[in-house]
Amino acid sequence: YRLEPFIFRYAQFERHAGKKVLEVGCGVGTDLVQFARAGADVVGIDLSSRSASLARTGLQVHGCQGQVAIADAENLPFKNSQFDLVYSWGVLHHTPDPEKAIREIHRVSRPGAEFCVMLYHRHSLVALQLYIVFALLSLRPFRRLQDLVANHHESTGTKAYTKREAKSLFSLFEDLRIETLLTPYDLRVGKNRFFPQWAHRLIPRSFGWFMVIQGRKA
Repeated sequence: YRLEPFIFRYAQFERHAGKKVLEVGCGVGTDLVQFARAGADVVGIDLSSRSASLARTGLQVHGCQGQVAIADAENLPFKNSQFDLVYSWGVLHHTPDPEKAIREIHRVSRPGAEFCVMLYHRHSLVALQLYIVFALLSLRPFRRLQDLVANHHESTGTKAYTKREAKSLFSLFEDLRIETLLTPYDLRVGKNRFFPQWAHRLIPRSFGWFMVIQGRKA
């Protein structure tokens, strides 16, 4: 949360007290614990058995109730219309078939349920940095941004989307709100060094690397 304090603004943990919340790609359970501590009935899934084990331990350490399963976002092991909120922060752009994962989110959501998903934004400073290093400086100026993200950022096959593409991805839902935001990663200097926070005021949020999509199931 030191690098991503804005998560609280979008997750709104306290607002989901008493509701059934699914986190797709819960990792070690950092956000899952926040939902549980706020009073939500939480279920987390992750493809990594190690992450799932750590998430369960985290719930126990914080005295929270919840379930964590090893599962694939593209084949959620739940019946239709189970959850009041589906939350996924920085996960679906790593799945081979994000469209299928989003259809699964829609399937397991109850009518009127909300979702909050963060995906990477293609028209961003991070993508520009990749273009400068791996296209211009490599004398390959015609490489596509999507190719650069897929081959030079995090895991192979990582995806990044435009706002228009995100709107199409979530077309099954209504009341869509799509927002880009600047992060420390947009103004990184080296692996673990960042520009000071005041520098963010000089850059439009429209160039941010994180794109948060929210809406609800009809």
